[in-house]
Amino acid sequence: MKIVTVTGCMGLIGSHVTSELLQRGYLVLGVDKLTYAANMEAMQTFQNFPGFTFLQKDICELESIPDCDYVINLAAESHVGNSIIDGTSFIDTNISGVQNLLKIIQNKPSNICERPILLHFSTDEVYGDLEEGSFTEDSSLNPSNPYSATKAAADHLIKSWSRTYGTEYVIVRPTNNYGIFQYPEKLIPLSVKLLQRGKKIRLHNKGEPTRNWLHAADTANAIITIMESGVKNEIFNISGGFEQKNIDTVKKVIDCYFEEKVEDYDQYLDFSYEREGQDVRYSVDDSKLRNLGWHPKIKFDDSIKHIVEHYKKTFVW
Repeated sequence: MKIVTVTGCMGLIGSHVTSELLQRGYLVLGVDKLTYAANMEAMQTFQNFPGFTFLQKDICELESIPDCDYVINLAAESHVGNSIIDGTSFIDTNISGVQNLLKIIQNKPSNICERPILLHFSTDEVYGDLEEGSFTEDSSLNPSNPYSATKAAADHLIKSWSRTYGTEYVIVRPTNNYGIFQYPEKLIPLSVKLLQRGKKIRLHNKGEPTRNWLHAADTANAIITIMESGVKNEIFNISGGFEQKNIDTVKKVIDCYFEEKVEDYDQYLDFSYEREGQDVRYSVDDSKLRNLGWHPKIKFDDSIKHIVEHYKKTFVW
């Protein structure tokens, strides 16, 4: 029976990954410092599994981990706007926190059991943006803002650590994740929150940035596919295969919220905000992962109505 440590287990992706692991019979130690964005509903579900153990801890302060097969690192500061205001916490968690995990893995005595593989969540944003085509895992990194810069730095740190100390790793670079249990600072839940409060949805750069949407449940299944394939010391892009401009995403959220096709969207939108360090379009080629047998199963247009309904019922102001 495989044992997995999951850091950031109460975030959007972390809770989906942890749930999938537990349902498949893995033993999971969940680590999370329980910030404002923690999904506490997930905790109630996880505690029903005898194979789940929880530790409330910041990865920067973590001193040890149990013997395990994988350390899946999802602990991160991830809001681009916050990183532009002050990137200090991003450097602390996204770089120093990763270094601490690498040290912990390195210091585990290899004569007792094999050291765990670090499966690290990066982001498609490390590549920067492009107007057409898609980045592959071999594309150079060209981050555009403090958040993506810290994620790119962590990727370089992991690869260099592996070369120096022999630490085994897998790095994944997913596109924009969405789903239920996402904190309302990200586009979809924030849009629902603002509609509930009768406020306009602020779209930076006139809503033109294009994002590739990937359901967190599909991301979790991608991680299982990678783990069960046995690959290591590799990088994998993960793409939902569905691109659209932010303005079009928000229009779909508005339609779902009011349960009808809205005629005048402008009454709900605010285009006055321009954000620096804003990438125009992200797109990655995930053929390498699909060759392992994975493909996304959840279509954006089929799932967005359910997600909006969930947020309408669960958000309390």
